[in-house]
Formats: sequence, structure tokens, C-alpha cells
Amino acid sequence: MRQNKLSSINILNTIFTAFALLIAVAWVILPFYWALLNSIKKPADTFSNTFIPFIQFQPTLEHWLAELSIPEIRQALLNSAVISTGAATIAVLLGTPAAYALARFKFIRPRNSSLTTWFLSQRILPPVLFVIPFFLIMRELRLLDSVLALVLLNATFTLPFPIIILSQIIRELPRELEEAAFVDGASLWQALVLIVLPLVIPSLVASWIICMAFAWNEFLFALSLTTKSAIPMPVIIAGAEHTRGVQFWFVGVRTILTLLVPTLFALLAQRYIIRGLTLGAVKG
Repeated sequence: MRQNKLSSINILNTIFTAFALLIAVAWVILPFYWALLNSIKKPADTFSNTFIPFIQFQPTLEHWLAELSIPEIRQALLNSAVISTGAATIAVLLGTPAAYALARFKFIRPRNSSLTTWFLSQRILPPVLFVIPFFLIMRELRLLDSVLALVLLNATFTLPFPIIILSQIIRELPRELEEAAFVDGASLWQALVLIVLPLVIPSLVASWIICMAFAWNEFLFALSLTTKSAIPMPVIIAGAEHTRGVQFWFVGVRTILTLLVPTLFALLAQRYIIRGLTLGAVKG
């Protein structure tokens, strides 16, 4: 009797877990499916309840061809690629020494914990607070509507990710490796470059991908500091409104184009991301 109850409970748990997973997968996939459908529908089909291509409607690539033929779209894709990769690279290059310092040195004023909290606070503060000050700074530096301005701003706001991630990973590495290098005459920078960095490559890649994704999706600063030359894809997506309303077919094409690059990066570096984020999570 007791075994029957346990088996019934296990079956209910399995059904509940499967149902929850199904809802989660649908929640994630449906927006992408909506964007893909609208990108291959004709304008008249966009406002009808049709979901199955070739059966309920005839798909078309005219919107893709029209969008890719627009110079502003191609320029926005290039701008997004330069901004995200540049910001991620700068953030990782600056964040790695800072993470090493937090992990290996003991600071007194301020303490290590206070520094970590300060870095985390950079991601908690609303970016809208900094729009006007950064606008005035970039205007004085004559960097308005420039890719360089967005690279610097995104690098600043994504810098906490490599610092926090890498500092936790480096703390898990045995100090004896670096001490042995010091005995052999290595300097601090040599120990960092030749000993520590090769051991944390997965975490470096994971940090870079996270920074790149956040910089790729950034909208507020791009909208406030660009007018023509440096407009990235998130601003282009928001510009699909026409005098007759929102052109959902163009929104779908631009959304898929915007998602394509970071998705490919994440798929190519998937094993590094998993290893990088889980390295040091279990201590034996």
C-alpha cells in the first residue's frame, strides 16, 4: 500500500515537472516563433490567426530581402558588432587584473568586500540616472553619435561581470602554483599571464560572452547618444513604427537579425560558458 502511494507521488511529481518545463520552454520559444512567423508573412497575413507556414499561409522572403537591402540596417548590424565586441574585450582586459587583485591581495581601506559590493552596485543602479551626465561628457569630448562612446559606456557598465566572476574563480586556484613561479623568478604579471590565465580560460570566455550579450542588447544609451552614424540594432528595432502603425513584419526580421549574432556566439562557446560558470562551484 505504501509502495503504491510512493509510486503515485512519483508519477505526479514527474507530470508536474514535465508540465512546468513545457510552460518554461513555451515562454522562451514563443516570442522567437512569433518574430520568425511575422518575418515571413505578408502584411495581410500578419493580422490573421495563422501559425503554420505552407498550410495556413504562404511564406515569403520579401521582407528579409527588403531589410537587408537597406544600408542603415547593414550599418546598424556592423555598429552592434563593433560596440559589443569592443566593450566586452575592454571589460575583460580591465576586469581580469582587478579580479586577480581582489582574489589575491587584502585591502584595508576600502576592504575587499566593500570593493566587491561597489562593483556589484554598478549593475544595480538604474542606467537612466547616468544618461544626462554621460550625454554632457560625450558632448564635451565630441563623441556624440560615435561608436567609440558606446564602446566606452558599455565597457564601463559590463566591467563588474568579469571582476566578480573571475575573482571567485581565482580564489579557488591553489596559491602554491603562483608561489612556485615566484621562486623561479617570475614577476607578478608573469604569474598572472603564464600561470593563472591559462587555468581560467573557460571563465574568461564566459565573462566575455556575458559582457558581449549585455552590450549587444543595450538600448537606453544608444537611443540617447546616437542620431545617425552609430545607431545599433536595438534602436533600429524600435524604429519600425510607421504612420500606419507598427510594421510587425519588419520588427520580426530585425528581431531575428539582432538575435542571430549573440546566439551563434553562445552556441559556439557553449562548453566554455558552462565550464566557466561552474568552475570552482564544487570543492572536493
